[in-house]
Amino acid sequence: MPGNNKNVTPRVRVIQKLYGNSLNSDAEIEYPKSQYKKFIKDVVKGTIERNDLIADTLKKYIPNDLDLERTDKLLKIIIFAAVFELMYKHNNPTKVIINEYVKTSEFFLEKAQIKFVNAILDKISKSIRKVL
Repeated sequence: MPGNNKNVTPRVRVIQKLYGNSLNSDAEIEYPKSQYKKFIKDVVKGTIERNDLIADTLKKYIPNDLDLERTDKLLKIIIFAAVFELMYKHNNPTKVIINEYVKTSEFFLEKAQIKFVNAILDKISKSIRKVL
């Protein structure tokens, strides 16, 4: 995907940054100028810093729906970024977060996986947003 594609949403950039970090966690993550730079940086850094907490949250609320050890890396990254937003970006409505990550997953995943993302985010959002 070209780096200057104006049609790429901020959440696609988030997933790209997180995937790059998963391949080389020692590399510095660069955030080019963009109107969404702060948002992208917040979600990327927050997801990385709270990775264990997000995993624990998923295991707590949907223990039988997602095996974190066996889940595809990209699928896991998308779910983790979305769960970070559900937990910490309270100004973003739940439906918007879910819709944006489902749309974002269309760039990276197959149809069955996209439906899975939607189902998982819908289910976990009801637990997370109710508690918070």
